[in-house]
Amino acid sequence: MAFYKMDTPSQSMYSLNPPGHTDWDSRPPSRDTYEKPYNNQEPTRSYQALTALPNSPGQSPLPSPGFPPSPGPWSPGFPPGPGPSSLHQQSTQYAPAPSKPAGPGPPPDGGTTAWLQVLGGYFLFFNTWGLINAFGVFETYYSDVLLHGLSPSSIAWIGTLTSFLLCASPISWGPIFDGLDNPRLLVIFGSFCVVFGMMMTSLCSEYWQLMLAQGIVVGVGGGSLFITATSILPSYFSKKRALVMGLSASGSSLGGIIYPLVFRNLQPKVGYGWAVRTMAFIALLTLIIPCVVVKPRMKPPGRRKIFDTTILKEIPYEVFNLATFFGFVGQYIPYFFIEQFAGMHGIDMAFYMLTFLNVGSIPGRILPSLLADKFFHPLNVLAVCTGGATILAFCWIAIKDSTSGLIVWCLLYGFCSGAFVSLQGAAVASMATDLRTIGTRFGINMFAGAIGILIGSPVGGAIFPRSWPGAQVFCGVMLACSTVCIVATHFVYERSRTTGRSKLDG
Repeated sequence: MAFYKMDTPSQSMYSLNPPGHTDWDSRPPSRDTYEKPYNNQEPTRSYQALTALPNSPGQSPLPSPGFPPSPGPWSPGFPPGPGPSSLHQQSTQYAPAPSKPAGPGPPPDGGTTAWLQVLGGYFLFFNTWGLINAFGVFETYYSDVLLHGLSPSSIAWIGTLTSFLLCASPISWGPIFDGLDNPRLLVIFGSFCVVFGMMMTSLCSEYWQLMLAQGIVVGVGGGSLFITATSILPSYFSKKRALVMGLSASGSSLGGIIYPLVFRNLQPKVGYGWAVRTMAFIALLTLIIPCVVVKPRMKPPGRRKIFDTTILKEIPYEVFNLATFFGFVGQYIPYFFIEQFAGMHGIDMAFYMLTFLNVGSIPGRILPSLLADKFFHPLNVLAVCTGGATILAFCWIAIKDSTSGLIVWCLLYGFCSGAFVSLQGAAVASMATDLRTIGTRFGINMFAGAIGILIGSPVGGAIFPRSWPGAQVFCGVMLACSTVCIVATHFVYERSRTTGRSKLDG
């Protein structure tokens, strides 16, 4: 048997077939071909016989295991063929590189799935901040009927605890959101807690029971819903981010309108228990929607930390957290006590002043967000609206017994305060250097707001029985401090963009 070497322009090949005989040729080679050993004639064609192996007894007709030979000296006219190492190099030279996990790509800024997230976020806000905005009606009822004899400051701790946990729990829910592949689990858990907590509130008659059911259970559940509502939208929108977050946050205004009206109209007819249970059933029906439609986008590839401490070194972000703290100290004093203020001053329609506040907050959550997307940075719009709320807080002192004046004030303050809440998420997202940590960033920012809420309403409730102007001045000073910090955040952020240094370690 003979082996033949075929030289091509790019490589050498070995064949059992002689020249003129292909792998598809079934004809046996001619006798003359076998009688031409390679060492008796010069190779003149592309096929040359390399060696002839005698078929002697006991000798295999196949080449030795070392064939083809490793590269070494070859006789003239026979360029060395590829050895095992060169064949391996040749086989791996064009091997494709291992593929890396693909990222989610840029936000789509539209589409059915994206707008369904806005709808889901709308009802998440409806059942979180909507209940907070409606607490004024509980404050009045508890003071007059259920918990008569307790101070307004003590009763305010129920709503304050709900607000605190709603804002503070995202500091733990935020990293969980960043690490979960499907944050819908947070929505289901939070929905259960909110509905269950409201059902238990309908059965309460003691102060400690209300603190446990309405304060803790509803607050913890609301925190998991709130972090989902604020964290999922930035992954679907970039150019329209502030607008869609404003549209989503306007759900809290509708909740602040519907829930007080439901309680105020049903409580005299069916009693406190069934009025609150009706609110719980409304929450159940509306929370089914986000449980179905919430769908996270694939997160950017890369390993995510449970808690990224480098966030705390970003100077603009930390200054903005300080602004959030001061803002939430003064922000909700009118929402908690406006009905009592109107009632104590003999103003008609006192029970509807909380509704007017929430009506004004609907355009306040949408129009400033639209401006933040189209013309200005969210920090600029937020500074103007918070400054407006500061001026209105001091103007509140001049309103004593004018029904129309208080209605106008409620509408204007609702507009400015609504912008403060809706633009928080857009401002944090606009300064984020890594969207993989967006849940953690929102969680820390809202924790700063939670500390503010924990201080503001109880302090306001302790001041106003002695001096309404004192509570109003306290509200205005805190909002003024927030405005100054927002302006400082803007300058620090712009400076960091110019110099490239935004962290404490440089």
